[in-house]
Amino acid sequence: MTPANNPNSSKAANVDLSSIPLYEDRTFVPEDADLNDVQVVTALYQQLCDRKLDTAEQVENFLHDRSELEAAMDQHGSLLYIRMTCQTDDPARADAFKHFVENIAPAIKPYEQKLDRKYLEAIKYVEHDTERYAVYDRCLRTDVELFREDNIPLQTRDSILVQQYQTISGGMTVEFAGEEKTLPQMTKYLLDTDRSTRESAWRSIADRRLSDCDKIEEIFDEMVTLRQKIAANADCDNFMEYRFKSWHRFDYTPDDCRDFHAAVETCVVPLLQKIYEHRAQKMDLPKLRPWDTRVDAEGKPALSPFDTVEQFIDGIRKMFRKVEPDFADQFQDMADSGLLDLASRKGKAPGGYQCALPEIRKPFIFTNAVGTNDDLRVLLHEGGHAFHSYACRHDPLLAYRHAPLEFCEVASMSMELLAAPHLDVFYDEEQARRSRRDHLEGLIATLASVAVNDLFQQKIYLNPAHTRDQRKQMWLETTDRFDTDQIDWTGLDEAKAYQWHRVPHFFQTPFYYIEYGIAQLGALQIWLQAKADPANALQNYRHALALGGSRSLADLFTAAKINFDFTKSTIAPLMQEVQKELETLWK
Repeated sequence: MTPANNPNSSKAANVDLSSIPLYEDRTFVPEDADLNDVQVVTALYQQLCDRKLDTAEQVENFLHDRSELEAAMDQHGSLLYIRMTCQTDDPARADAFKHFVENIAPAIKPYEQKLDRKYLEAIKYVEHDTERYAVYDRCLRTDVELFREDNIPLQTRDSILVQQYQTISGGMTVEFAGEEKTLPQMTKYLLDTDRSTRESAWRSIADRRLSDCDKIEEIFDEMVTLRQKIAANADCDNFMEYRFKSWHRFDYTPDDCRDFHAAVETCVVPLLQKIYEHRAQKMDLPKLRPWDTRVDAEGKPALSPFDTVEQFIDGIRKMFRKVEPDFADQFQDMADSGLLDLASRKGKAPGGYQCALPEIRKPFIFTNAVGTNDDLRVLLHEGGHAFHSYACRHDPLLAYRHAPLEFCEVASMSMELLAAPHLDVFYDEEQARRSRRDHLEGLIATLASVAVNDLFQQKIYLNPAHTRDQRKQMWLETTDRFDTDQIDWTGLDEAKAYQWHRVPHFFQTPFYYIEYGIAQLGALQIWLQAKADPANALQNYRHALALGGSRSLADLFTAAKINFDFTKSTIAPLMQEVQKELETLWK
């Protein structure tokens, strides 16, 4: 993107919510409350702890005021996080976020536990809408079961380590083509039709990551130790058990995840093998090298859908309008409200995310766009999350304004597929065909990556006393299980062994990855609905999104009229449909 046309390309985004009105006026938290002041914050929580809950009306008022306070604190912490990730090398932003993580968040946790217990005790004796609050009550009971005050400092330390990882990653740059480039900016060179340029770019990225290998290994060593202690304190055998409970994974188990791994090995890897064989044949190569997997196999220049952020926003808005006019209006609302930070720049944290801001009840989107086809998919994906946030913003209960993570990813991955027919906004017919082909090929590779990453994490936390060398072997053995014989890693042993360092989820949100696999299967089912009846698919999609977190994960799948199943019986026919589509796109 042209820096002159991109106001965020060289300086930090200054996310300011002061001009955006709250969704509804506060009635409990004072407008001028200093949410950076521990005493102010804890006094508000104490007021709730002191409430009488003798009647149904008192319980309802309690839930309303608790949601208001939690929304205020959630938005305050989220805004500090957003500002920090927008510019990780700004000490003021880092210190502000660190203050919240080290002082405010730990102080709140004991009060949250008291409020959980107070509410659960009260509903034993007062009239209570058990159907309305069934999901909420089950989650609170689990949180009470898991809470240990001894874990608060451990969780605080874990959050600080996450910030350290983000700072290291956000500061990674290389000198390439005579300029300093961020690693997200370097991905554009992996699409270059000149093979030597791609190789040079790939090696530059790999070498830069390896230069911080020891620092990242040290961070992860401490994380594993901390997380095992957290689990043990909560009377869990391992961190995987703790994580499944803390993330309220009531509808599936680690064994179900292993069934997913087996189904991917049986049904997905063979299709990935065909994709790579087709690519190698088109490129006239005996085997692919790691830098050959993303470039156009027919030697055509990389898709370059936009040059400026303004073009990017305008085009994506047009795509959303073709899917559903309401989506375009909501996206425009975000743009007008300054809730988009899309361009890559030095010091910006890697990756992309959507963050709901629960007091204004609007979402913020963060990406590292550099003008590639992947940028379209990332923003469509995060847009799906944003529309999910808009769809359930009406619920007065904060907990119901966020669905289970697995269904959040159904919202985002489905949007990628629902919007794919409208790529003509950016491309001609041939370019749109290439983009859809790349999407489906990448989708298959992603399913294999999900299996790799989830199984790797299972191995890590089922064997927390492992050494660094053992961890390296765990990674290599896991990747080999789901690999094809079409990628030649000769001479790249160290780079391959530490590829996992580039996956932020391992550090920031451990055990968050299986969601992508579960959700992708749901999204593919919505895609098949849309191929048969677009209006019906959209109706099912929007209906399920509007339920937020008020239903169980399995019930949300049912609401969207898709199967909650990730075994071979579901995966095999979906892979057959994807293969048929790819064979059409390959012609």
